[in-house]
Amino acid sequence: MSNSGAKDPLHGVTLEHIVCSLSERYGWPALGEQIPVRCFLFDPSVSSSLKFLRRTPWARKKVEDLYVRSLPQGPTPLE
Repeated sequence: MSNSGAKDPLHGVTLEHIVCSLSERYGWPALGEQIPVRCFLFDPSVSSSLKFLRRTPWARKKVEDLYVRSLPQGPTPLE
């Protein structure tokens, strides 16, 4: 098997885990400021967010990108 470079940081991570992690890290109000969608701004919940994000690819991409940016950057292995 060949190592194709950088590992996908979203591999094996569920959308529910991403939403829960971001809501705990930033809180719903700050999350709504960074990604202004109704499911984060008005009566936010994990359930309503998951329903919206699963049907809305552009919003899901923004949430996934924010999650990846919020991950701690570990040491890079020497090649």
